[in-house]
Amino acid sequence: MNALLDGILAVLEPTVMLCMGAGVIIGMLVGMFPGITATMAVALASGFTMTLDPVQGLAVLLTIYVAANFGDRIPSILINTPGTPASIATTFDGYPMAKNGRAGLALIVSALVSAIGIIASMVLFAFASVPLAQLALKFGPSEMFAVVILAMTIMISISSKSIAKGLLAGVIGLTIATIGRDPITGDARFTFGIRDLNGGLDFIAVIIGLFGIAELFDQLLTHRQFKIKPISALGRWWPTKSEYKQIVKPTGIAGLVGLVVGIIPGAGGDIAGLLGWDRAKAASKNKAEYGKGSIEGIAASDVASSATLGGSLTTTMALGIPGDSVMAVMIGSMIVWGIQPGPSLFVNQPSLVVTITAIMVLATLITLAINLVRMPMMVKLLDMPVHYIWATVLVFCLVGTYATTNNMFTVIVMLVFGVIGVILKRSGIPASPIVLGLILGPLAESNLRRSLLIDGPAGLVGKPISATLISLALIAIVVSLAAPIIARRRAKQAAAAPTN
Repeated sequence: MNALLDGILAVLEPTVMLCMGAGVIIGMLVGMFPGITATMAVALASGFTMTLDPVQGLAVLLTIYVAANFGDRIPSILINTPGTPASIATTFDGYPMAKNGRAGLALIVSALVSAIGIIASMVLFAFASVPLAQLALKFGPSEMFAVVILAMTIMISISSKSIAKGLLAGVIGLTIATIGRDPITGDARFTFGIRDLNGGLDFIAVIIGLFGIAELFDQLLTHRQFKIKPISALGRWWPTKSEYKQIVKPTGIAGLVGLVVGIIPGAGGDIAGLLGWDRAKAASKNKAEYGKGSIEGIAASDVASSATLGGSLTTTMALGIPGDSVMAVMIGSMIVWGIQPGPSLFVNQPSLVVTITAIMVLATLITLAINLVRMPMMVKLLDMPVHYIWATVLVFCLVGTYATTNNMFTVIVMLVFGVIGVILKRSGIPASPIVLGLILGPLAESNLRRSLLIDGPAGLVGKPISATLISLALIAIVVSLAAPIIARRRAKQAAAAPTN
């Protein structure tokens, strides 16, 4: 009971509330402007939150995470351009609704179901995280190594169309994680005599380079400009009673899909939104309306993608395995604050778990209220010239990175990884497995070496849990390799089939 009260009271501190207010503004703006992702925003903000109290820092980062989930729906509906990948499915019915003069209705329904999805996912977090953490406390080095391998395999399998490119990204991340001192012997590894590398690469510099600077460089190289001409006729805002009843079923079906997908490491809101939309369509009596401006469709896609937030938080906090790329950044920031996500967090700092839950719920309610009251004003922000946004991003990248260490070498690392990020992007190699490898590399290495010292090589496959998890990882790889082959074979068969 004391942990519950302490956790809630920590959120009600005036400074924490101010941090949440700043996070809402940043998150909404980030979501609204295409190309600027929630991962990039959280990475940039991390550099500025290192000097804050952990609760204040978490308030900023988690609120950005939540608010971006609301803001990215606005351009999806008004200009048919997803603000972030999580709102791809929103364009299927959101933009057709806007063209039919129902943009206001689409925006309000999107905001309402997004809030429902996040709060439902936080209920899942509240009930599932503690049992999961208690189970993880019983894991030895072999089991934890197997969990890490399974998490990386899943993210690699679904983060790229090519399993080879996904594997390459994971290997790059694991290799980067070995730079610095050996955790057991203390020997220098891959430092090339550079003293600044003895402590390893700065995590914040790497992720800002891969997500922020890389996107900025890509914009400059392609001279890409978003022709933002939002729909001006917003129409009515609030649903009727019959429309409320109409969205109940698709919201429930797609919400369950989002909750399940959210627990899977690496399966973010984009996958959940697409799956949720598809499952709701399959169960609907109005299938023909989907994709043509269906209020059911926009409710399904947005509740599914939003419902992943709590699931992602569950695996992150209970297992120390990031559920998505934003949570990977969050883990890095928490480690800097001296907080180690994982099962021990629930034993050593239970009040902090309550605080995280309260921040997520309160941030959702605040952002929802702003969306419902100030939506017309936010729509006008889409007229802001994009080059102003990217100039601001560059300044925050440079200042935020330098602020983490007060060392220009960190800024150089950021710029180098910005160039690497552009090369990877042009090559179709995803950045998320690299970040996951960087985060989980030390955890995988330490548990592997401890397992080998205690049980020898047989320990990895001789224990039921670790053997099962490694088998699942192998199955995930086989399925990823086989899926495109099967799809191509079916396409050939369909093309060769005679048509009547």
